[in-house]
Amino acid sequence: MSIPEFLLEVSVVVIAVVSLLTNLSVLLCFTQSAELRSHVPGLFILNLSFSNILLTVINMPATFLGVAKSAKPFGELFCQAVSFSETFLTTNAMLSMAAMSMDRWIAVVFPLSYSSKMRYRDAFLILAFSWLHSLTFSLTQLLMDWGGYSHTYASCTVHLEGKSRSQLSTYASFTVLYHLSSFVLCLLVLCFAYLKVLRVARSHCKRIDVITVQTLLLLVDIHPSVKERCVAEQKKRRQRATKKICIFIGSFFFCFSPYVITRLVELLPSVHIPRYWGITTKCLSYAKASSDPFVYCLLRQQYRKVLVSVISRVLRKDHYLLSAHSLSSTLDTTDDNCIARIT
Repeated sequence: MSIPEFLLEVSVVVIAVVSLLTNLSVLLCFTQSAELRSHVPGLFILNLSFSNILLTVINMPATFLGVAKSAKPFGELFCQAVSFSETFLTTNAMLSMAAMSMDRWIAVVFPLSYSSKMRYRDAFLILAFSWLHSLTFSLTQLLMDWGGYSHTYASCTVHLEGKSRSQLSTYASFTVLYHLSSFVLCLLVLCFAYLKVLRVARSHCKRIDVITVQTLLLLVDIHPSVKERCVAEQKKRRQRATKKICIFIGSFFFCFSPYVITRLVELLPSVHIPRYWGITTKCLSYAKASSDPFVYCLLRQQYRKVLVSVISRVLRKDHYLLSAHSLSSTLDTTDDNCIARIT
């Protein structure tokens, strides 16, 4: 085994473990908090988490075995099923991120009419479109027999076998249309929605800054350190929104764009994609599943509170059990000593 293959195997394992733990933590937060379940965007987050968990359980182990064996990890039918699930789950996850960005745009730009524009019925309709869109491409791939093991990506994915080169034009049209309607569409939606949110956030910050400056001018006797803290808080407030938007859009683009560009470039007959590069881009796309819980959930205060409370309850319960076990052991030892004295 070469060093690059070993590093790729370790990367797949680490990504899978982190993805499974973090996405299960998000689901745990939802089961323990009625407040999180009451919000409409929670449906999009649940859909994204379930997609990431299934991708972690089904596709990442298959890729790991493909890298380790350098061959097809399963039989033909099972490999087609894994390829079907990859297309469906990846598309569904992308559309869930786009739906969350549109939800944020409506909430920030139209706060007074948000409750009427984004109801549970609307959220379910968006999820139904996401599932239908994902099923359309994954079923087309399955019916055209374009799912199989790709040595370039060491995984079961959408792939045109060498014996089917007569379908190259049809396969190329499908691939271009698929990535345009999934990655490119979702990227445009993310950019549109979050840039609108950023514009509104900056306008709010300007209003707050004007009020703060006017207040500081009126307070003549205020200490200079207080003024410095107010100015520093203004800068942090302006930078906070920009950082969040950059994380939302940047993580999506950084994780998916190398893989999408590679899949489009390999359609050219004269281009050969190196195997290590193909597997690396696949690992980057998997990394999005492990980063989504941090980007959208676990770094937010609501989720942190629920998660900390769950962990504290578990630790408290373990502490009580340990104390009870220690007390029981002490009583047993005392009883044995008493019996020994009597006998």
